Amino acid sequence: MSTEDTTRQQQGIQSIEIGAQLLSALAANGRSMKLSELALKAGMPPAKAHRYLVSFIRMGLIEQDANSGRYDLGTFALQLGLASLSRIDVVRLADPFLQDLCDEIGETVALSVWGSHGPTCVRLIESGEPITVTLRIGVVLPLTTSATGLAYAAFHQSPYLKKWIAVELEAIHEASRSVRLELEGLLSEIRNHGISRANGLMPGINGFCAPVYDHTGSMVAGITSLGTVEKFDMGWESPLAQSIKATAARLSARLGYKN
Repeated sequence: MSTEDTTRQQQGIQSIEIGAQLLSALAANGRSMKLSELALKAGMPPAKAHRYLVSFIRMGLIEQDANSGRYDLGTFALQLGLASLSRIDVVRLADPFLQDLCDEIGETVALSVWGSHGPTCVRLIESGEPITVTLRIGVVLPLTTSATGLAYAAFHQSPYLKKWIAVELEAIHEASRSVRLELEGLLSEIRNHGISRANGLMPGINGFCAPVYDHTGSMVAGITSLGTVEKFDMGWESPLAQSIKATAARLSARLGYKN
């Protein structure tokens, strides 16, 4: 390859690099944005930003709300994100652990990781029971009302965690002090037991979630099990809870975690 060819290859495609600034700004913001603020964050005039956004919408990387006109990441961006997450070792290694757990307890099990918008389901193994639990790959779980979210609220380390919890509480509970204190007490209890639990996120459905740690001691995933209230024992020390915790511990050990 000639020096000229090498130089041309290194130059890349400038328009793609410029357009990526919009995607980066939107991903970093954590919520939908107006054209003006998105353009400002990306450092370009609104008219120029709009041209890129039109192309990104056609590609599915970005979508625009028909009512508010605000922009957010689109379906293809989600697919790319999930594909990237699936290449993380914990996701690849988790499959046999999840299958064994599903076989052992006879309940639907799932794996979540911390995504750009919070705890995100990336693996799902359904138990085959007649009643299907409504959980899908790509779904972001709430931090204060789901077993998965509560596990992250209790064990995960993120600079945005407290802010997102506060926003969620304000939206759901109008930020009353008693509710905040109740949540703090619940998170303390979850830390003591090493597993979270929740009921009522979906009608008639209970859930547990146990944290998975990597070699640094950081929570990198959550193993969740969901089932119908009639047969899902919600006791902290129930065999069901112990099985989920044990599976999370084995996967953590496989990732190099030493308790």
